[in-house]
Amino acid sequence: MKLTIECQPRPTGSKPNALRQSGKLPAVLYGHKGTESISLVLSAKEAERLMRQASVNNTLIDITIPEVPWAGKALLREVQTHPWRGTPYHVSFYAVADHGDLEVDVPLHFVGTATGVKLGGGSLETSMGSLAVRCAASVIPEGIEVDVSELEVGSAIHVNELVMPEGVVAVSDPERVVASVVAGRDE
Repeated sequence: MKLTIECQPRPTGSKPNALRQSGKLPAVLYGHKGTESISLVLSAKEAERLMRQASVNNTLIDITIPEVPWAGKALLREVQTHPWRGTPYHVSFYAVADHGDLEVDVPLHFVGTATGVKLGGGSLETSMGSLAVRCAASVIPEGIEVDVSELEVGSAIHVNELVMPEGVVAVSDPERVVASVVAGRDE
């Protein structure tokens, strides 16, 4: 799925709250020229649409800024939300080059029913919900499947046992436990 958004440079001297009241959302783009950043504004409605489709540190977004000679891909790096309304308050993007690797967090999807749960009365315990990986921006996976169907009571799956998509390398400790089946409590 290709996500795009158009941003405008933030007017000099504009106040964030005034921007929000006018239906705009303050944003910033980092990394497009080393340490230089660009202050941006985007439509609050477009930002909310984007938040429904994108996930932080995992989704590439095509960004265009008409008044700035830069257009390219960026990761949604951070989304700040209003404390009780839950609406976006500020967005940070990180520009990525077409070459070189990124370090991103990818969600883990546990599939199957562990044998130790079905037949042994144990319970499945997951100790990680996401995994830090290194890969090119063009091959960021939406998720990594972890098949737990072969797990017996007392056994575990470690990071080094995960099947990674081509071009994706786990950054986490290879011996870290991802999921295990523990014995059920005696009643």
